[in-house]
Amino acid sequence: MEHTSGIGELKGIGAKTEQLFHNLGVYTVGDMLLHYPRDYERLPPVAHIADLPGILGEEAGQSEGVAAGGGTRRAGQAEGVAAGGGARRAGQAVAIALRVSQAPFVRAGRNMQVTSLTVQEQGVKAEFVWFRMPYLKNTLKIGQWFVLVGKAARKGQAFHMEQPQVFAPEKYQSMQQSLWPCYPLTAGLGKNKVSQTVKKVLEELDLSVDYLPEEVRGRCQLAEYNFAIENIHFPGSEEALEQARRRLVFDEFFQFILSAGLQKEQMEEVVNDFAFLPLEGSSSLWADQVAAKLPYQLTKAQERTLLEIRRDLRGKKVMQRLVQGDVGSGKTILAFLSMLDAAQAGYQSALMAPTEVLAVQHYQTFTSLCQSNGLRVPVILLTGSLTKKEKRQAYERMQIYPNAMVIGTHALIQEQALFDNLALVVTDEQHRFGVKQRESLFQKGAQPHVLVMSATPIPRTLAIILYGDLDISVVDEVPAKRLPVKSCVVGKKARPASYRFLEKELAKGHQAYVICPLVEESEGLDMENVTDYAQMLQGQMPQGIVVECLHGKMKSGRKNLIMEQFARNEIQVLVSTTVIEVGVNVPNATVMMVEDAQRFGLAQLHQLRGRVGRGSSQSYCIMVHTTDSKKAQKRLEILNQSNDGFYIASEDLKLRGPGDFFGIRQSGLLEFRLGDIYQNADVLKLASEEANRILAEDRQLMAPEHREIRGRIQSYLDRQGEIVNL
Repeated sequence: MEHTSGIGELKGIGAKTEQLFHNLGVYTVGDMLLHYPRDYERLPPVAHIADLPGILGEEAGQSEGVAAGGGTRRAGQAEGVAAGGGARRAGQAVAIALRVSQAPFVRAGRNMQVTSLTVQEQGVKAEFVWFRMPYLKNTLKIGQWFVLVGKAARKGQAFHMEQPQVFAPEKYQSMQQSLWPCYPLTAGLGKNKVSQTVKKVLEELDLSVDYLPEEVRGRCQLAEYNFAIENIHFPGSEEALEQARRRLVFDEFFQFILSAGLQKEQMEEVVNDFAFLPLEGSSSLWADQVAAKLPYQLTKAQERTLLEIRRDLRGKKVMQRLVQGDVGSGKTILAFLSMLDAAQAGYQSALMAPTEVLAVQHYQTFTSLCQSNGLRVPVILLTGSLTKKEKRQAYERMQIYPNAMVIGTHALIQEQALFDNLALVVTDEQHRFGVKQRESLFQKGAQPHVLVMSATPIPRTLAIILYGDLDISVVDEVPAKRLPVKSCVVGKKARPASYRFLEKELAKGHQAYVICPLVEESEGLDMENVTDYAQMLQGQMPQGIVVECLHGKMKSGRKNLIMEQFARNEIQVLVSTTVIEVGVNVPNATVMMVEDAQRFGLAQLHQLRGRVGRGSSQSYCIMVHTTDSKKAQKRLEILNQSNDGFYIASEDLKLRGPGDFFGIRQSGLLEFRLGDIYQNADVLKLASEEANRILAEDRQLMAPEHREIRGRIQSYLDRQGEIVNL
């Protein structure tokens, strides 16, 4: 079986199950290997029936599981089964050691047989029930000891456990030291089925060939690939998990950097064939006229960056530039002015945003700027949620107008989107797009200029590694009129006071965001969820205040409608997931309240905080933590010290250390399933050194010892191409 074989080709995977795997983004057996566990858990400690009242009746403590990166979870991060003692909630798994005192009873239920076992110990009664498992009557023999593992709950005068797993005590004891994977799931697909499928794939595929040469593995102290892939799914120990994760994180960084390096070589040869109007001696440039009429003055950093962009547009080679600026530093106006230069020269430009909400916002902003300045520049919107008729009209306008500004999402790089005269490509929030996606948009024109923008605060040393194929401009100032956002970190007991403060801001006519990490309630997780929270908060707010929720599972049209209503102040409080993290601009919003703040990376929290403070009024960010961990609270306090995203990122890196595999993912880069540029900065630098060394020796990867690397990079780019065409 090959990595590209469909998941449905595995024995035991029918059409229905195959579709469920597709819902998880798993289409091939190779995808199955990349469907990494989100967490690991240990089996719960052994208790007895007499212990159940205490276990389920006490105030629930936090489970101590194992984080997906390896190592023991910190308080407040727990999910799954407790690794040590302590109280557990009803609904969490417990392990009960018992001696069978009477034979199990099998009865005919509705379309199935039901097996039940009742055991009483020190006055505490428990009933264990199994469906369609009549053979257990012969397994659970009177007088023998067993360990039953499942979710216990009180039912009347007895405790009840359905479908518990059955273990011999010796077997259970030997398994307690192992780590068990917890996979991302979808409705209808349980963790056992996913685990079994991964095991089957590991058995079917030949993983003995490692694409990394032995000398590279030795120099970088990396585990072999087959060891890494097996232990990331089913780790033999915490040490094995850490070795596996380090190797796979290296692979992600190495492939990304190598791909970018190969692209850079191709781009360095591209000559600029576009004739932009000269900068010197021209007083009629539209961009300069618009900049002079803005209600604010460009900062020195904006002026410097704009000059660098404009010189690139008029240089000998096509531009490949990254503009990195903190939230609120004014990158969008730089994109508009650069695209205006293209429009005046008679060329088309395109701006690709990561979300439809942001694309629509850019479209409205650019249209307004053109109209208010009397510029007859066509602005075209192209997103996935447009109707077929609207898309057809957008495609037609792209062919008719040679100097149009086209604003959109991934719809811009679909095959049907044909540009007539594309000279400049801008990708907003670069960390959401990959090398292949940039390349796909680049190929839409006759080798256009490329400008990528990011508000992710990446320290310059890491940015040079990640974006080695790009020149870098840093917008390191924010407009003078903006007041710094006042921030505070509070515990969950401060929620009532936070709500009262929020009401005061709403009474002034302002608006607020509340961010929750989940869309819907998730079993076993004590986190605030968007849908329930919005309903609860609506009941807390005064009459006339409208509370609405927003999350990524909504259809695009619904999301856009809610954001438009929020922008018009028809919605006063928006309860949302991090879908609003990227670039949304509502100047009237003055409060950002983040629930379970310890679950977010500091870079992400800083991005969220940047959604407020965009108007002239003082704004506030309230971060609610639900953990007793002093270290987690100390991390959050970094946000109180500064509004500088680059400082925050560097301080967070110092606090946790680059080799800390146990923290919260920060960067969310598209290509990286495991790697995090902050937590794994040491591995990132190591991967960069190796990639650059190989490219220096063998630029085209044609040497025999690099054959496997070349094949792996091609597969990597093919996967990115599939993402582009989703």
